[in-house]
Amino acid sequence: MHQLHFFPSRTMALYVGRLFLVRSFSILFALVLILQTLDLLGESGKILAVAGNSDSDVWRYVGMRMPQIIETFLPFSVLLGTILTMVTLNQNSEVIAMKASGMSAHQVLAPLFLAALLVAGISFAFNERIVTRSTAALSAWQKVEYKKVPKDSGIRTNIWVRDGDNLINAATVDTSGPVIVLGYVTIYERTGGVLSSMLSADSARALPAGGWELTNARRFLRRSGTLEPLGTIVAAKDVRPDQFTLAQVDGDELPFLKLQSAIADLEAAGRPVDALKGVLWHKISGPLSAILMPLLGAVAAFGLARSGKLFIRAIIGMGLGFAYFVADNFALAMGDLGAYSPFLAAWGPFILFALIGEMILIRTEE
Repeated sequence: MHQLHFFPSRTMALYVGRLFLVRSFSILFALVLILQTLDLLGESGKILAVAGNSDSDVWRYVGMRMPQIIETFLPFSVLLGTILTMVTLNQNSEVIAMKASGMSAHQVLAPLFLAALLVAGISFAFNERIVTRSTAALSAWQKVEYKKVPKDSGIRTNIWVRDGDNLINAATVDTSGPVIVLGYVTIYERTGGVLSSMLSADSARALPAGGWELTNARRFLRRSGTLEPLGTIVAAKDVRPDQFTLAQVDGDELPFLKLQSAIADLEAAGRPVDALKGVLWHKISGPLSAILMPLLGAVAAFGLARSGKLFIRAIIGMGLGFAYFVADNFALAMGDLGAYSPFLAAWGPFILFALIGEMILIRTEE
């Protein structure tokens, strides 16, 4: 009868889930405390070396850096919490009692899956609301080497935009005024992917009716090698001003919906977005990796503790978990290089290790 219920005992589920959560967050607290201290050893000197910075700036750094450490090591903590919980239950023969009552291995692990799902939800919300903001603020501060962050001048440099088959490059994009002004514009006019001419101008101004007014325009014809002066003309009528205002997007600094919108804008502007799509998918698969940890660490839950192999089982579970993290980072790196598709880079390791963990559990315990 127990086999028909995923949670055959509410008391047991609460007991195991509480053990798992307490151990996971205790390990997370210890890891964050140690790693933040080590990080400060290297960064506090740089912060205090800047004239005008004080101890308050060190604490400001801690406030921005700690969310990143929590995001990175929360899955590690869940893995170690799983192994510690399962080893404790195994040593106390509680796993044997559960299985003797008719519970399957999946039913023994069910409270951990449910608790891990809760952790994944908390992790996703934490990343969206806190980590993205702290990452953006810390990145801006580190770019100026912990000095006062200057206000945005509203000027972007070396911006590329696609207009159908043509490519447009603006040396500068000034957004400080009421109208966007481009400086030193070059339009690479192509036919069938082959360059036919180059339209250059000293400046370009967005028109209310659409298109861009080019000042002192001239066209270089590739075949004849001649330069044709055109004066003031209107070109690129299908190019929107906001396509030039898209700054460099860091996926780690934007929440899911804003990143999704930025990717759509960049894609419309003809810019490569595969790496950002991988980051977008990983914003979901990353927190969900917490659900994977009980499955990978489950090998430590079963087998007789007195057989002397419990420690080996714990090491195997830990090895599976760390192998997942290595594969996950490797897949993201391959996605950045374009070797993997965005979906494969984000979800490939998750699906692979879910199948591996399930196969090990079924073949050894079910």
